[in-house]
Amino acid sequence: MTDSRTVALAVITLLGAIVNGALGYGFSSITVPIALLFLANRVLNPALVLIEVVLNAYVLWNNRDAFSNVWRRVMPMVAGLVPGIAVGTAILSRVNPGWLRFATFVTLLPLILLQAAGYRRPIRSERSVSLVFGGGLGVLYSVTTISGPPLAIMLNNQGLAKKDFRAALGFVRLAESSMTAVAYAYVGLYSSTSLALIPWIVPSILIGVPIGAFIIQRVRPETFRRICMSFDAWVVAFGLSRLLKELRLVESHAAYLVLVGVGMLDIWLLYRFFSGSIATASNHRDGTMDVTHTAP
Repeated sequence: MTDSRTVALAVITLLGAIVNGALGYGFSSITVPIALLFLANRVLNPALVLIEVVLNAYVLWNNRDAFSNVWRRVMPMVAGLVPGIAVGTAILSRVNPGWLRFATFVTLLPLILLQAAGYRRPIRSERSVSLVFGGGLGVLYSVTTISGPPLAIMLNNQGLAKKDFRAALGFVRLAESSMTAVAYAYVGLYSSTSLALIPWIVPSILIGVPIGAFIIQRVRPETFRRICMSFDAWVVAFGLSRLLKELRLVESHAAYLVLVGVGMLDIWLLYRFFSGSIATASNHRDGTMDVTHTAP
């Protein structure tokens, strides 16, 4: 039955699909923070996980030529997913929906801001760290269906080339979505309410992914990614502020100081990003002019 929530979900997932089509990830990162404002994790997650199995398989298939370059590097991470997904699924099936939303937003906000800040710190003990990281990623994904921001930070830190990055991303996310789909079935999380959301989401993906692929050919990828992270940060901060009031952790409008603080931080990060981009572009132009001027 059509209602305002399902129509809103169709629009939200269209935005998420555009981002995913452009970057190879970001569908859940955009969809979940907004959709959780009117849907519970236990209703939303099962529908998204089934769809993400197909979506992540598509990303991996498109980057299959680079799969042989990366699968050994990310296998420890995939192994770590198994216990993490088991723990996360148990949490999802037992914890109060309101507190689950709160935990989701609290976890996501610093991850989004770290990615927005362009955090880079290469890890030397990659295999051992990847195993532990995979466990945490499994918990996060099975509770929220989001893993793009931390996974992108991890893979970018390790200096993977663009094609290798997308292949590794697709492989890990296909593994986590497939395992989570099985775990949800085992504990009985699928319901008619969740499955009824799928027909509203699939058309948005079929339309949005090609649009995203078209856009990214004409926009600087880092600029597009940064704008998406900014949007995410504001949405999560708003959701967190609202939940602080709903859960009566903060009784007054002071709860919205979280939104104000995140907004100010994001504006500063945007200023730093775009001023740096302008300076880099200017240096490139000056360098080109210098070479042209001194050429024989």
